[in-house]
Amino acid sequence: MDANKRQRYEKISVELTRLVGGKENIQGVAHCATRLRIVLKDNDMADLKAIEDVDLAKGVFVAGDQVQIIFGAGLVSDVYEVFAEYNNMKNMSLSDLKTVANKKMNPLQRIIKALSDVFVDIMPGILAAALLTGLSGVLGNLDFVKANDTLFGINRLINISSGAIFGFLPLAVAYSACKRFGGRPILGIVMGCIMLSDSLANAYSAAQGTVEVTTLHIFGMGVKLVGFQGGIIVALLMGFVTARLDTFFEKKVPEVIRLLLSPLLTTLVGALLLFTVIGPVGRGLSSGITNALVWMTQNLGIVGYAVFSGLQQLVVITGLHHIFGAIEAQLLADTGRNFLNPLMSVAIIAQGGEVLGYLMMHRKNGKTRELCIPSFISVLFGITEPELFGINLRYRFPIIGGCIGGALGGIVVYLTNLAAVGFGTTVLPGIALADPAGNGYINYIIAHMIAITGGFIMTLVLGRFMDKTSMEMAEAGAGRESAQVESVRKIATQTGAELSAAGESDRQIPEEESFFGYAEGRMIKMEEVKDDTFANKILGEGIAVLPAAGKVYAPTDGSIISVFDTKHALCFASSHGTEILIHIGVDTVNLQGKYFTPHVKDGERVKKGQLLVEFDKERIEKAGYDTVIPMIFTDLPEGKRLEVSSPGQMNRDTVVVTIHKV
Repeated sequence: MDANKRQRYEKISVELTRLVGGKENIQGVAHCATRLRIVLKDNDMADLKAIEDVDLAKGVFVAGDQVQIIFGAGLVSDVYEVFAEYNNMKNMSLSDLKTVANKKMNPLQRIIKALSDVFVDIMPGILAAALLTGLSGVLGNLDFVKANDTLFGINRLINISSGAIFGFLPLAVAYSACKRFGGRPILGIVMGCIMLSDSLANAYSAAQGTVEVTTLHIFGMGVKLVGFQGGIIVALLMGFVTARLDTFFEKKVPEVIRLLLSPLLTTLVGALLLFTVIGPVGRGLSSGITNALVWMTQNLGIVGYAVFSGLQQLVVITGLHHIFGAIEAQLLADTGRNFLNPLMSVAIIAQGGEVLGYLMMHRKNGKTRELCIPSFISVLFGITEPELFGINLRYRFPIIGGCIGGALGGIVVYLTNLAAVGFGTTVLPGIALADPAGNGYINYIIAHMIAITGGFIMTLVLGRFMDKTSMEMAEAGAGRESAQVESVRKIATQTGAELSAAGESDRQIPEEESFFGYAEGRMIKMEEVKDDTFANKILGEGIAVLPAAGKVYAPTDGSIISVFDTKHALCFASSHGTEILIHIGVDTVNLQGKYFTPHVKDGERVKKGQLLVEFDKERIEKAGYDTVIPMIFTDLPEGKRLEVSSPGQMNRDTVVVTIHKV
């Protein structure tokens, strides 16, 4: 590192240290392929907006309780070297940093983060079920649909489809939880199948007393053979337990019989624990929450109504909200009026308000729009799982705004004596169930308007304090995209001298330069990558591929600028001087090179289609990492225009990017 560069990085280090709260506020520092990662004692002491303006920095955000500053490939290692030396933390590894960050999380934060991770993978299924359920509810109330055999049949199939997805949600949760906690996902599926086995009495029928339940006696305990329909808490617990059992037996069982014996023991012990310990504990926890909420509405008047509608959506997270159907049926049988239905309905629409509030705060973020808009549509039909698991558990604070809005709606329900004459549908289609007595329809609309407005406003208010960093990042990140590109170009200019020394610059810009498939698999848009840095193109334009195999090839003739120490990424320059970054996976820097085998070294010249890196795709995915491979053009110079091919299957002969001379 020459003296001028070091002096510049020292200046950056001094300024950065001041902006994060001083040396005494820094607990650890490390870096990955593109980001300087810092763990602070108090994140509130960091001036994130000012850090965005630090020399060479292209963005900053907080993720995993780390302040992550984007400098870009190659540059970040030099900045880290000087910054870590300045703060006497040069020997800290990235795994050490992760341990420090995890220690900062309290138990509740760890639980919430784990819940969020579990539900991210199964969100598409939940969203599909939600929209199908809403569509079925609307069509089912239309007379011409009921009168037409074809339309009635189609609606029936829609209803069956949505019910099947939600019916098997515990299986999906067990699968995702097992994967999240390091077990083999197939064993989570096996445990989910056991939970929903036809050999067990249906949980809803058993709760209503309409089916006979068999009791076994194991170790002196009475074990009831009842299924776990709606048992989300039980599924979460079983996913965790199954993962731990799988890990334990994989280590303890001798290798010669491991393939046969390890999964057998995991399934057998897991099943015993399911019926004797985990199932009863999970059911007890879920039932306790539900019964407490119902008791409050019956004994605490207006306070009970507000608390029930304010907290009802927390019950949805447990999956026990389905049991309310039996309670509503009993209310109708005893009194002819169902006060729970409008309470649940205002609780639901209030979550729609917080979705709109969160969308307003992050309206310039494309990924947020893609998540919030479909989630809000499903809320209108009475389904909140997409926004609960896609927004609330991930970003934490919005659910508070939604709960407050729900409580306000519950107060209106109490004051207007609002009730329903049926059950099974809420929000827009639910108005048909409102008891018309005492201006019931008007009161229904008023209660919902207050709930959605309350959820919207409270989310905005809370966001000012609890989501200030994310809001600024979303607005600044989208609004300053052109500035970020210009920053990258400046960095490219600074590295031009180095490329010239290597014989890779000062070339004539060709009329057209093509880059071919660098991995076998399915090509996707960069916006579809599940990482904000890539998806928002902070590092530059490019594409990504969902690999079918663990090999990465050279997309064209050129030279290797650098292979990262962690082997998960490399910088490459084409024969015409165009620089790209190939990054294998998301957050795979945490693997510290495990499962990666590079076949090239720094400075090596390569030919199109030459093998660059091999990686163990299955093991990386089993470890819980996304193996998507972005290819980013980090320094597209003036005079060149990038044209990305349409998504589709990729092989080594596929032209994926073409660069034209302007």
